[in-house]
Formats: sequence, C-alpha cells, structure tokens
Amino acid sequence: MNVFEKEVQSQRNDAVDSAVGFIVSFGFFATIFIIATLIEFFGR
Repeated sequence: MNVFEKEVQSQRNDAVDSAVGFIVSFGFFATIFIIATLIEFFGR
C-alpha cells in the first residue's frame, strides 16, 4: 500500500471539491460577462 493512502490529509469527497471549483470559476466568468454587458449597454 502506498504511504499516501495510509495518511490521507483530506477525507472529503472529490466530487464536492470539483463542484465547488466549477461553480466558482463559472461565477467568475459570468460576473465578467455581466460587467462587460453593462459597460456595452450604458456606454452607448
């Protein structure tokens, strides 16, 4: 058995971590898109 399998640092599920990462990155790009849309709308 691998030494890293014996001493696990995090017991959390990987699906939860990947879902949080996806939501954070999606929210970041959605915020940039909304800001760009508002600048284009009010810039006319």
